[in-house]
Amino acid sequence: MDVIEKMRKELFRRRYSSRTIATYLDCCRAFIRHNHKDVRLYSKKDIREYLDLLAERGASGSTINVYLQALKFMMENVFGKRVWIDIRHSKTDRKRLPEFLTKEEVTALLGAITNKKHLLMIKLLYGAGLRVSEVINLRIRDLQLEEGYGWVRKGKGNKDRPFIIPACLKDDLLNATAGKDTDNAVFIGHRGRLSIRTVYAIVKRAAKKARIDKNVHPHTLRHSFATHLIENGYAVTAVQSLLGHNSPDTSMIYVHMKPAAMIEVKSPLEELER
Repeated sequence: MDVIEKMRKELFRRRYSSRTIATYLDCCRAFIRHNHKDVRLYSKKDIREYLDLLAERGASGSTINVYLQALKFMMENVFGKRVWIDIRHSKTDRKRLPEFLTKEEVTALLGAITNKKHLLMIKLLYGAGLRVSEVINLRIRDLQLEEGYGWVRKGKGNKDRPFIIPACLKDDLLNATAGKDTDNAVFIGHRGRLSIRTVYAIVKRAAKKARIDKNVHPHTLRHSFATHLIENGYAVTAVQSLLGHNSPDTSMIYVHMKPAAMIEVKSPLEELER
């Protein structure tokens, strides 16, 4: 079945604009390239996980909405499957609080990961409040382990920012990076560079094993990091700086000049490890 051609004809028949047709087809091509399975077996779960993946990669709410509409059109008008997906990434849904894990749930999630390398990576993901793309792109040279902080290079908005490294992870990170070239990634897979999809799968498996009844993905840990810092009494401004959220340039210069000032914030992982 030529899914794309069939979808093109259906969009044209329903008098969609040429621009919308091109956009929808591009969205569906990307989805099909990502899912290596029989197209007739696509499900609502596949779409939801792909949209979550786009969010992890930093896609805007508007972009994710376009993908959702394109994939719904494909499912309903090419495969004849009705789908209803309530996504949290909608541009009209920004005021809803993001889902996060309780401290007990984070402990259970971490306890469900037996692979030491995976566990260290997920602990850093939560303990530093990093995006999944930031973790997989992290280089050894970006870690200042003795000082207790690291650098996200060319993060969202193409900006650099410091992040805290939990003291409880220092020795493990030293062991994991010992003797390696500083240009190397901190975390690598069997075939080289880790993919976002791999980290996503690690978190999903752990959440299922820990019996956490929430839609858990890597970004959930970032939300949890921020929430737990607020619960621990830290100011919103400190949390915003650590997350790299819309910090004014005039204040960011002090961060770059003296990142140690941010190290006074203790990662919530420290409390869980105790």
